[in-house]
Amino acid sequence: MVVAAAAPLTVIGGAAPLGILIGDGAGYPLNFVISAVILLLFSVGLAAMSRAVPKPGAFFTYIGYGLGRPMGVGGAWLALLTYTTVQLAVYGYLGFSINLTLTTLGAPDLPWWLYSLAMIAVVGILGYRDVHLSAKVLGVFLIAEVGVTLALSGSIMFRGGAEGLSLVPFTIPAWSSGSPGIGLMMAFAGFIGFESTAIFRDEAKDPDKTIPRATYAAVIVIGLLYSFASWALVMAWGPSKVLDVAAADPGGMLMATANAYLGVVGATVMQGLLLTSLFACVLSFHNVLTRYQHAMGNVGLLPAKLGVVHGSHGSPAFSSLVQTATAAAILVILAVLGLDPVMQVFTWFSGITTIAIVVLMALTSVAVVAHFAKINIPGTAWSTRIAPGISTLGLIAVAGVIVAYFPDLVGGGWGLAGSLLATVPLFIGIGVVQGLRLRKSKPEVYANVIDSIS
Repeated sequence: MVVAAAAPLTVIGGAAPLGILIGDGAGYPLNFVISAVILLLFSVGLAAMSRAVPKPGAFFTYIGYGLGRPMGVGGAWLALLTYTTVQLAVYGYLGFSINLTLTTLGAPDLPWWLYSLAMIAVVGILGYRDVHLSAKVLGVFLIAEVGVTLALSGSIMFRGGAEGLSLVPFTIPAWSSGSPGIGLMMAFAGFIGFESTAIFRDEAKDPDKTIPRATYAAVIVIGLLYSFASWALVMAWGPSKVLDVAAADPGGMLMATANAYLGVVGATVMQGLLLTSLFACVLSFHNVLTRYQHAMGNVGLLPAKLGVVHGSHGSPAFSSLVQTATAAAILVILAVLGLDPVMQVFTWFSGITTIAIVVLMALTSVAVVAHFAKINIPGTAWSTRIAPGISTLGLIAVAGVIVAYFPDLVGGGWGLAGSLLATVPLFIGIGVVQGLRLRKSKPEVYANVIDSIS
């Protein structure tokens, strides 16, 4: 489920061309390897924490146990920022992709945001009601998209690419060219959601074994799939020419590759699956955000009405309506500002998402070390101190590189970059202040707030 939710066509079709163009060119595939290694170390501590806390949940649950409830509430708010921005990024790319597809079929060229708003409405309807059937249908499409990704990559490998097969994309000189911080940013964004293995701990038959295995497997499979597919994308055009191809049309690069190696029929199938992949992403993020708001409304961190469920469907219907209205309102603002759906909406908000998730993971790693230092379990140094300690250093380094290259990503200097980056400490601060106020005003609620959100 986690691997399917990673939506490979969204990553390879959306993030990879931009990672090549404004990141590190032909060296972009190495970023997935680096990300996977750091996240495997991170997963060691995550798995240990899922066994140690009374009610396992998302990152903010572990932050609350390790660093205190106020910081845990700060983590919950940071998670809201993460999923909100990634949803907006994908809505922008989805609107662009729908318009691109329809114009190639002879339809008039309409503003991208009209299609994005239409998709927000469809997602809102599904989120308001029972989405089990939709989830099953999208699951089939996601399996198909993994298949077509492997088919394209296999075809490129079989035909030897444009300049012959080579390991140039996995070399340090290729990786360090350009802006590797942006490349890392785009690669890390592809792993968002792998932590959901721990969330489903209560539904596993033997969670102490299956949850760690599923977590490691998810990181390894996602890392291998993305590394292989992005390497194939570079090989399709050759290390010396791939940057020029990405620069010519980053939004249409995947389709151009599919047309060259799979033919018109294969490209048409891939274009359709790219749209379903993007739609699956926004539907998934809508449901995650709806339930975050619903849970936080139940414990007084957000208005209580968000905790109300629909009388017939049993869904957090009001929270879904609020989420739909919020996404539509922000998208209208972006449209009024005249932002480009790929180079600005997708890129900027993906950047915020990535720095937010990296900070969230770093806080979680620190929380793992802090929690086990308090309970002092003997004989578990690797999983409770060493691995999470190394992953913390790796995540801090990644965060530092991302921040350093953030102006290159947004293209507006440190003024724009700083204002976007400031949303991360702002949301953490909102949560911490709220947690401290809750401790003073409602100590009985504060005592169980982290478990209740879970």
